Amino acid sequence: MDSFVFPKWTNALRPALAVGVAGGLVYIVFVAAYGASPKTTDVGYAPAQPVEYQHSVHAGELGTDCRYCHNTVERSAHAAIPPTQTCMNCHKLINVDSAKLLVVRESYGTGMPVEWVRVHDLPDYAYFDHSAHLRAGVGCVSCHGRVDKMDVVYQAETLSMGWCLDCHRSPEQHLRPRDSIARMDWIPMEDQRLLGRRLRELYDVNPKDDCSVCHR
Repeated sequence: MDSFVFPKWTNALRPALAVGVAGGLVYIVFVAAYGASPKTTDVGYAPAQPVEYQHSVHAGELGTDCRYCHNTVERSAHAAIPPTQTCMNCHKLINVDSAKLLVVRESYGTGMPVEWVRVHDLPDYAYFDHSAHLRAGVGCVSCHGRVDKMDVVYQAETLSMGWCLDCHRSPEQHLRPRDSIARMDWIPMEDQRLLGRRLRELYDVNPKDDCSVCHR
């Protein structure tokens, strides 16, 4: 019996197959490298910003609510970067001649935005909705750390898939009353586990952990 032989035209597919395999390997390496880069998962990532903005002064000493600058977090998936006008609401009258505010004043005069560098930059293949988490009673501190004590904002948590899944599977540890989501110094007045269980039922918090939740 003759052995099975592929048609001769399949020989033309070999170069394309080789290119496809090589391209796939390069893609996998690229995705892995990007997903593990300091911009996405490294705790302590603190890029230099065009303006020496100190959260420790604004959110700490002055007690400015996070939502004053990041004013879309309660109704949008994204936390808005504040426009220059938000800065100038105060700095038209405060420290108007400070050299640290030169970039802000230039932005205000030209209408061109300040080119802030994103600190918490999730990969494009991961979906995160700020508003959904705040409605559930997850405080800013759970993901961003004590920003009110940071002179330079840095990534406080890994933001890895495993880290997110730990919270989805046991959200009680991060739940707080909704009126305290932006309070940096909030401390539960009772056992966090008991409070979390009660708030989970009250806010109907039942996060899923299947792939489609974050990878859409």
